Amino acid sequence: MPDKTKKVMKNINTQIARAKRGETTSEMLKVAKKEFLSPELIRKEVAAGKIVIPANIRHKNLDPVGIGKILRTKINANIGNSMMSSCISEEVEKLKTALKYGADTVMDLSTGENICEIRKKIVRMSKAPVGTVPIYEAVSLVEKPEDLTIDLLLEVVERQAEQGVDYMTIHAGLLRNHVPLAMKRMLKIVSRGGAILAKWMTVHKKENPFYEHFDRLLAICQKYDVTLSLGDGLRPGCLADASDKAQFAELATLGELVKKSRRASVQAMVEGPGHVPLDQIEMNMKMEDKICAGAPFYILGPVVADCAPGYDHISSAIGGALGAFHGASMLCYVTPMEHLGLPDIEDVRRGVIAYKIAAHAADVALKKPHARCRDDAISKARADFDWEKQFELALDPDRAREYRSQALKKAVGKKGKDKSFCTMCGPKFCSMRLSKEIKK
Repeated sequence: MPDKTKKVMKNINTQIARAKRGETTSEMLKVAKKEFLSPELIRKEVAAGKIVIPANIRHKNLDPVGIGKILRTKINANIGNSMMSSCISEEVEKLKTALKYGADTVMDLSTGENICEIRKKIVRMSKAPVGTVPIYEAVSLVEKPEDLTIDLLLEVVERQAEQGVDYMTIHAGLLRNHVPLAMKRMLKIVSRGGAILAKWMTVHKKENPFYEHFDRLLAICQKYDVTLSLGDGLRPGCLADASDKAQFAELATLGELVKKSRRASVQAMVEGPGHVPLDQIEMNMKMEDKICAGAPFYILGPVVADCAPGYDHISSAIGGALGAFHGASMLCYVTPMEHLGLPDIEDVRRGVIAYKIAAHAADVALKKPHARCRDDAISKARADFDWEKQFELALDPDRAREYRSQALKKAVGKKGKDKSFCTMCGPKFCSMRLSKEIKK
């Protein structure tokens, strides 16, 4: 490495730059403690780009989170308003709900009014890392997508970085020659950011501005330690489009951008497919791992059945569990409102819980440190008829208490009111009670 380059790298203080220099940061120490792993292992994986710790230097109240294959599977909750719905107070409530039920990160995807105000408040109130898609704000400042310029795009990126955004989805891997491949699909391009850039490239007959000016983007990320979430602008939007030439052409470019990011000491993870049949998930995870040199994979679902509107939090959590089992590092939740409308607070809750289950199931199967402790503890509480302990250990204690209360209210007769048993079996047919008698 030339002396000039070495000198420049010494002035970069991102997590990955410090890890390369042999430094174990306070953020790495906190991640190691949470994950029951050694600080030196965390440092080495961060240095290699296989773990990212999104931690903007301006996000003062951040509780750092590590994202990587060897760590506990993380989940992200998308919040944010639209031009047709929601306000600042509702988005704050969504944030509180997402964090209460266990989201590891949140993304503000606001596209309506007060975008800056919503983002500022979310960053200020969130101890979890906050992500954004800067092109959403940029396009709100122009009349048409084709009016965007690289200067405006990077101005928005820097403004969001200054406000403390920890990671940003940038669709830099969707190139001009990929667009014709996407036009052969049933659903063409379903990513908002991807569609905006594809329209821009088609009108101007020029290459993706984020790709052409990637070095300028990296300079901003270096300054604030913003983690890049390299967006999948050509993710499949239905099973018929999964694992096609367009998707993998973009993935190859993302692999190239991961290497550029690492050379610049900028943390980078890669976003993954949206709708994928169950039998193709393992192959997709392995392809990303190979092409992107072990960069953390951040996947949306994937949705494994297209015919379940209103229940996509379930159809996608099934895919998410399998994706995490085969190597995905973070799951982006899907709510019951997917494909139908803007999620409300209850949708956020259901989406988070569905994905906590998916992530946890994968971690247990992968035997990650202490992953099964909660399950073993709740099983013991069940054997002891300790209902309060069961509620405390539940992923959603409020819902468990609510259902238990409803069941007791509906119970018939004196025996049905016995709080020691559930109202499905009652004392006479309770397998737990019978097992205790057999043991005696």
